[in-house]
Amino acid sequence: MKSGGVDTGDGNIISEIIKKTLDVNKYATKKTIAQGLLDVALLTANASQLKYVLQVGEKHEFYVLMLTLIIISILLQVLQGCLCVVLGSRLNINKENDQTDANKANNVILCVNIVIMATNILINSFEMKDGDNVVTTESPLSTTSGTTSL
Repeated sequence: MKSGGVDTGDGNIISEIIKKTLDVNKYATKKTIAQGLLDVALLTANASQLKYVLQVGEKHEFYVLMLTLIIISILLQVLQGCLCVVLGSRLNINKENDQTDANKANNVILCVNIVIMATNILINSFEMKDGDNVVTTESPLSTTSGTTSL
């Protein structure tokens, strides 16, 4: 059947139109870019948390744990970003020989993303800020420079 210059052979013109208008590789690239923008927001939040923990120093009740978790989260986000660049720029899912590698990279990115999410849940559960005051293990009536703080 021939209609509008498209001959599908099986008479299914609609499936041929969908194949021509939907480019799966463009969709995956846009999805990767959107994921990357969300990752930038999380990376910014982790950098802010790292700055806070470093400013407070060892007065923070969970200083070593927080420092370790934040650094792990940042390193995993950098790894995930690199994998997203590879997935978005080097692998074309329209080519059959790239599909297996793209699927593997996508699965690794998903696993890394789950670990990042779990790490950030832990970070946020141990972060103990009360407004501008830092909650530490010290007594609330400890003396500093001859003055009493509450």
